Amino acid sequence: MTNTIPTYTLSDGLTVPVVGFGTDKLKGAKGVSSIKQALQNGYRFIDTAYSYENEATVGKAVKESGLNRSEILISSKLPEKYHQYDLAIPAIQESLYRAGLDYYDLYLIHWPDPEQDKYVEAWQALIDAQKFGLIRSIGVSNFHPEHLDRLKAETGIVPVINQIQTHPYYIQDKLIDGNNAHAIQTQSWSPLGNRMADDLLDNQTIKSIAENYNKSIGQTILRWQVQSGFMPIPCSSSSSHQKENLHLFDFELSDNEMHTISNLSKPDGDIYGG
Repeated sequence: MTNTIPTYTLSDGLTVPVVGFGTDKLKGAKGVSSIKQALQNGYRFIDTAYSYENEATVGKAVKESGLNRSEILISSKLPEKYHQYDLAIPAIQESLYRAGLDYYDLYLIHWPDPEQDKYVEAWQALIDAQKFGLIRSIGVSNFHPEHLDRLKAETGIVPVINQIQTHPYYIQDKLIDGNNAHAIQTQSWSPLGNRMADDLLDNQTIKSIAENYNKSIGQTILRWQVQSGFMPIPCSSSSSHQKENLHLFDFELSDNEMHTISNLSKPDGDIYGG
């Protein structure tokens, strides 16, 4: 195997690398530097969001990277306060203005906010924004199967990606099954556990597997993510960790090792304690 980054082809034909780069908490000059560094280290999918308050940081890093815009896939997300249709379209436009971009390759509804119950309206706005040329592909984040079913029933259009919390301590089988039922790519936020990282990245079960391949626990978790068919988007400001998080394609976990890691999932694995 080589370390060339493989790709997934989404249901609408968009091709994306199997590992992307998350940018939550990366802001200002340091954020620009970290994101430029990630691009130099080989990442070609950058994930941001309106709520991260760093779309301008991402845009500046992309412009200063020396790469052609067409070489980089950029994703952002619509917050719940703009789910109303006549607010969503200008919010997407403002998002692009902040980033200094003409279009996003992927744009998601950040979460459905069922109590507000306007996510179908927001989804229609994304459908139209795609028609207007503001977005290449459209998706969602943190959606449950019933939300996905409703989008399809009321608009006839299903997302190409559903970005959900997925790591070895928290495998949301119901959500993943719902994604698979609609041919939706599962994208993993906090693939290394985020707030639980100190625990997960010291897990002795995963460590024993990692040692079989001379890999770190983090690399082994990300390899588990990829072999599970997920698209992890790890975030790191460290150049060495950025490189390490991409060095996943010269080894393959056995079925038994995959099963062992999957069995670490637990009811209280949600990093937000939900």
